[in-house]
Amino acid sequence: MASKTLYSQRDPMLKRDCFEDILEERRNSSDLKYALRCYAPVLYKGVTPCKANMLKNIVLQSDQLHYVINQVSQESGEAPDIIQEEASVILEEMAHRLQISTVRCFAFALSKAFKTLFQHVCVNEEGIQRLQQAIQEHPVVLLPSHRSYMDFLLMSYILYTYDLALPVIAAGMDFMGMKFVGEMLRMSGAFFIRRSFGGDKLYWAVFSEYVKTMLRNGFAPIEFFLEGTRSRTCKSLTPKLGLLNIVIEPFFKGEVFDVNLVPVSISYERILEESLYARELLGVPKPKESTSGLLKARRILSEDYGSIHVYFGQPVSVRSLAQGKVNRSTYNLFPRHIPRKPMEETQSFVNDTAYRIVRLQEDNMVLKPWVLMASLLLQNLEGLELSVLTEQTVWLRGLALSYAAFLDWPAPTAKVVSSSLALHRGLACVSGDRVSLVVGEPLGPVTPEEALFNRAVSVLSCASYRNQVLHVFLRPAMLAVAMHTAASSKKSEWPGCRPTLISFNNNSTFMVMTDIGQPTLSFFNGLLEPFLQGYQVVCRYLCEEASEGLTEKQYIPAVRSFAVKLILAGAFPSL
Repeated sequence: MASKTLYSQRDPMLKRDCFEDILEERRNSSDLKYALRCYAPVLYKGVTPCKANMLKNIVLQSDQLHYVINQVSQESGEAPDIIQEEASVILEEMAHRLQISTVRCFAFALSKAFKTLFQHVCVNEEGIQRLQQAIQEHPVVLLPSHRSYMDFLLMSYILYTYDLALPVIAAGMDFMGMKFVGEMLRMSGAFFIRRSFGGDKLYWAVFSEYVKTMLRNGFAPIEFFLEGTRSRTCKSLTPKLGLLNIVIEPFFKGEVFDVNLVPVSISYERILEESLYARELLGVPKPKESTSGLLKARRILSEDYGSIHVYFGQPVSVRSLAQGKVNRSTYNLFPRHIPRKPMEETQSFVNDTAYRIVRLQEDNMVLKPWVLMASLLLQNLEGLELSVLTEQTVWLRGLALSYAAFLDWPAPTAKVVSSSLALHRGLACVSGDRVSLVVGEPLGPVTPEEALFNRAVSVLSCASYRNQVLHVFLRPAMLAVAMHTAASSKKSEWPGCRPTLISFNNNSTFMVMTDIGQPTLSFFNGLLEPFLQGYQVVCRYLCEEASEGLTEKQYIPAVRSFAVKLILAGAFPSL
């Protein structure tokens, strides 16, 4: 397979991992042979994984589950046997039934689909080697970023390609309702969980014991999305701590020596759901997952979605992270099978670990040229001359590299700009020599609200790409906004000069008073302006129109309607 190298500009000579295009071999050999090839992954400590049914028996016979069953029995007045049967039904609904024959079917089908959808699927080879070593030493938890439904299929496909142990994947109940497809997913390693458990003590006990049993026994790498759901904005979401608490607990209790958390960054050049996400953000209900919906989505096979880069990060040792932060000896003061709420220091540790993983995911996201172009177009909604866009893209590339951005720049800038515009022709178009955002053409007369909706879809779709670079510029941009605000209120203190920001290293920024920094300062201010306007709208709504007793479900549509009213009234001329 062919490989190419990306470079980190924190040090121009520091090489980032080599990336291998796993689709190149698929284009030149039989997909059937690939699906039916010998698959013999190296396993955790060489153990033979237990069968799915045996795994369920271990869970149902566990001391912790029996303890909770007796608790629930006493609280409800029902016999323990009845509660035990309920637990068995919950587990049957939840558990995976991983079968290699189903995995081979998926491998064949996904090879066909990926070759049609994507130009390249690039994976960092060194990350795969690190993962292979980690799987043999300690239980592994895979923590991918989540931007598309494609993520979990892609992860299993990559691990199968590299002869690594296939993960068991936490999936929402939504997928279980898909006829045929739901069972296919279950037989390829998915286990299904409710979106929320409420106060269902029995469900939580079955779920947590099931996950911990898989982890303790080294059955397979466990995979889940730390953000809990797909990010519709392509910004990192606040991590959910429930599953992370569960997979770390066996280490705290001394049931495993260590747990390796592996952050995985999945970067899409073009996201399959881009317009769908924009409409959901504007209040259009999310389509229900269904087999018929999946079949209707076949039309995407005629589209080009560019490249994907998947970066498997350095495994993070929970043991090393917890050193000096968590006193594990306190876990010896109680029987292990008695469920306990995490202590304050434990909860703080899990929270810090979650944010550390999210930050690692962001640092290893591979940014495409379109991300920079989208950032520029959103600050120039009236459009830009193609030559100006190209020139500014070169400038912004240099600025991004100075802040240690991880860029994929496969060709000279002029060619890169041209190919990016071709790939994203649904979002931006070239008319004459001018580049501007595409706004859907109405079929007939439209109201001002409908026209605004169409424009908002285009802007929000473009913003989902701009948001991918926020983690690179966020700190200097926040400082730039503060400096700009101070300069606006105290202009006499800035005689004849403007501040600029220069990156000192990846974690700090310092300021220099000079005349040459105005473009940088303006860009940083423009980058955060939409978010500041959003906060302003929310604050105005809460002050002017919000009523007491407003529920969260009512709040978001109400703020959205208020924002529409302000925009149509001309409160935000740039929009």
